[in-house]
Amino acid sequence: MADLEAVLDEAGLTNPRVRAFVTEYAELTGAEHVEVVNASDDARLLEEAVAAGELQRAGEGRYYSRSYHKDTARSEERTIVATNDELDRGVYNNWRPASEMKPMLHDRMRGASEGKTMYVVPYLMAPPGNPLAPWAAGVELTDTRTVVLHMIRMARVGVQFVNELEDPDSFVRAVHVTGDLEHLGQGTPDDQRYFVTVADERTILHFGSSYGGNALLGKIAHGLRQGAYDGWASKKFLAEQYMLIGIHDKETGKTYHVCGGFPSASGKTNLAMMAAPDALGDRYHVSFYGDDIAWLWVDEKTGRLMGMNPEYGVFGVAKDTNEKTNPNALASIAEGTECIFTNVAHNPATGEVWWEGKTPKPPTDVKGWLDWTGAPLADRKDNDTAAWAHPNSRFTTTLANVPNVAADYDDPVGVPIDAIIFGGRTRDREPLIRAITDLAEGVYDGLTLGAEATFAAEGVDGQLRYDPMSNRPFMAYGEGDYARHYLDVVGAATDQPIFAHVNWFQRDAEDGHFLWPGYRDNLRPLLWLLQLRNGEVEGRRTAVGILPTEEELDLVGMDVPAEDLERILTIDTERWQQEMGFREEHLAQFERMPEEIWEAHRRVAADLEKE
Repeated sequence: MADLEAVLDEAGLTNPRVRAFVTEYAELTGAEHVEVVNASDDARLLEEAVAAGELQRAGEGRYYSRSYHKDTARSEERTIVATNDELDRGVYNNWRPASEMKPMLHDRMRGASEGKTMYVVPYLMAPPGNPLAPWAAGVELTDTRTVVLHMIRMARVGVQFVNELEDPDSFVRAVHVTGDLEHLGQGTPDDQRYFVTVADERTILHFGSSYGGNALLGKIAHGLRQGAYDGWASKKFLAEQYMLIGIHDKETGKTYHVCGGFPSASGKTNLAMMAAPDALGDRYHVSFYGDDIAWLWVDEKTGRLMGMNPEYGVFGVAKDTNEKTNPNALASIAEGTECIFTNVAHNPATGEVWWEGKTPKPPTDVKGWLDWTGAPLADRKDNDTAAWAHPNSRFTTTLANVPNVAADYDDPVGVPIDAIIFGGRTRDREPLIRAITDLAEGVYDGLTLGAEATFAAEGVDGQLRYDPMSNRPFMAYGEGDYARHYLDVVGAATDQPIFAHVNWFQRDAEDGHFLWPGYRDNLRPLLWLLQLRNGEVEGRRTAVGILPTEEELDLVGMDVPAEDLERILTIDTERWQQEMGFREEHLAQFERMPEEIWEAHRRVAADLEKE
């Protein structure tokens, strides 16, 4: 390799520990060139990617990327948390010893970047100056230019974030090597892919993919897995798969902040980007902070629980994003936004893109259109109903492109958290909203968060797929220890947030229609929740939380049938009693579960028996 020291000097990379890290992995992977990246390199790298055929243009100021057809999603079964202490083993974190995984990944990476450029991407997963910034700095090494371009959109990128560290060694070491995608045995017993977070060494080693969270190492591997472990090890903070919004009341001048977790396909991004319904728009404004990750900590001076989105962009699912479900998302990926689409349908001649749900029907004139695999749609047979876009197709755009982004989204102070909500897609048992004012019961509810997914396959009617705090795929250490840490961090706040469980997806048992219209109207139960916290309403107490009365919900401008409204504001006691048995089995899997959580479980179960 050409003089690496000279390359790093010219790039202004002065941190000696970072330079040693780059040197080590440049030698291991056999990269031919090394290039240090700053955000200011974006325009040049876009042009280079287009010239190399790695990106195509998708209209003015938009770009299109196509994955290898076996490389289209995260692979949780190949995702490992490794440490040097087996006590870190959890039910969901696929724990393996660091002594086993590091040599295995190094063997796979050895010489795998020969002939390629190693891009050095210094980044920060926090607003500069944030109290959690000491845990937010990282350096990703990647052999894929499109990964660099996504990272520039999803994180704050520049050498200054590692040159100026108080402790030059306090950065996450993240290495991404793509490998030979056509010969990795994806999904077979010989699968070569591994995505490993060596959490107690703050090292991330990913091999065998160039897609999404497998390759954008600042996002999930650092922002969630490593962040969660760091938060626990330091006893300072929580890193959660939470959206974060602000709700501004123009009449009172107050702004409230709500964060919360939702399993996949439960409406998290749409909620994060929602606008107020027309009938309430003159009074309320909803501002967007983030749709995927929130770090939470207690401000020692004020005693408030604070939150911030460590990401700098949105990596959103394209499917079913349209003018009704999420107009703000569409505006954030309009022409001129420099966004990147992945695995949607694309018309290279016109620059248009399309995905299922973007419009009720696909374009009628298929001339020039290619599906997500690159196959011409004009060549399809009439009976070919395969999707045009991959169901996990994505768009990547910066936060600044979101029309309702909060004015203070980049403020280092963060925002005070007034409410923490959970919500899963369930057709029964869960009402529209139930509020929880007890910390242990709120954490218990988050640990037993579930959504319909697997009960048919498992043959147990009504059993949910539990997804604790919506963090199941991202757990970094044992679930019992996680519950203890959550209780301790939030419990240290002098002004406690209110918890709630929401459900936009209850259906009529006979004809299957949704009982609640959802989307922008989801603001209404959140307003009730904040009023409850402020003591402005009382609600109706049940064994599983406080429910709004019909009179307390602001339903102006809505037309919900009385029988539907009654259903979504009612508890099905029999269904809930069955649910408690499932919950007990679920929690019993986890070692060291705090007694406060079991006490909350017994309290709710006993109250249900009284109803």
